[in-house]
Amino acid sequence: MDSILDIKGRIAVVTGAGQGVGRQVALYLAEYGAGGIVINDFHLDRAEAVAKEVEALGVKALPLAFDVSDYDAVGAAFDTVRETFGSIDILVNNAGNAGPTSGLDDLVPFWDSDPSEWKRWMATNFDGVLNCTRHAMSGMAKSGYGRIVTVISDAGRVGEPHLAVYSGAKAGAAGFMRAIAKAGGRLGINANCVALGGTRTPAVADLIPDAATEKKALSAYVIRRLGEPEDPAGLILFLCSDAAAWITGQTYPVNGGYSFNT
Repeated sequence: MDSILDIKGRIAVVTGAGQGVGRQVALYLAEYGAGGIVINDFHLDRAEAVAKEVEALGVKALPLAFDVSDYDAVGAAFDTVRETFGSIDILVNNAGNAGPTSGLDDLVPFWDSDPSEWKRWMATNFDGVLNCTRHAMSGMAKSGYGRIVTVISDAGRVGEPHLAVYSGAKAGAAGFMRAIAKAGGRLGINANCVALGGTRTPAVADLIPDAATEKKALSAYVIRRLGEPEDPAGLILFLCSDAAAWITGQTYPVNGGYSFNT
């Protein structure tokens, strides 16, 4: 019996896929029948390492290093994808944090922050989503099919005091996805968000170096553990598949009960 999560040979671009959640999304897409997967990362060596893992699963992979906040670089990269695979059917906007560095080790209250710092948060988490969606969606509109999933954060849903600009950027990305869902629905394009709670990625691992720190951090979580990359990646796989064909414009928290939908 075929899986309802079968990706049916479609071509996917996953940004920020050199590690963490993006890497796991790429592997799940490969396991469930993608025809080709583009592994983006700011660091080419990380993208190449994940591409090898994807190809070990029997799926062609294309590692590409580009900065999602650079509109022209995204356009050139997506042209390369179409030349290689013929189309872009699935886009997972996963790249986040503050670009090539996490930016989580030098947080200050917003009233002490400088506008130069705001730009790096907005560039990756908001501008990058706009850039990638713009360059992917033109082809999706012509083909009459598309799946766009943007990874945001629970910070964009409930706000985090030392991540004010990041919270705003993620909330903006979610609002943008709702607008894209309304614009793209008649064209066969679905757009949704997945909002993460504390997930064991390299950036989060740097903030939680020991068991005592982790226990304190998890006091706000109903499920007393950090998320693993597999937790959100499973939902992202679902939203990329035709099992989610009648779902669009939604934001789904994967957060261990850190916050609840109302």
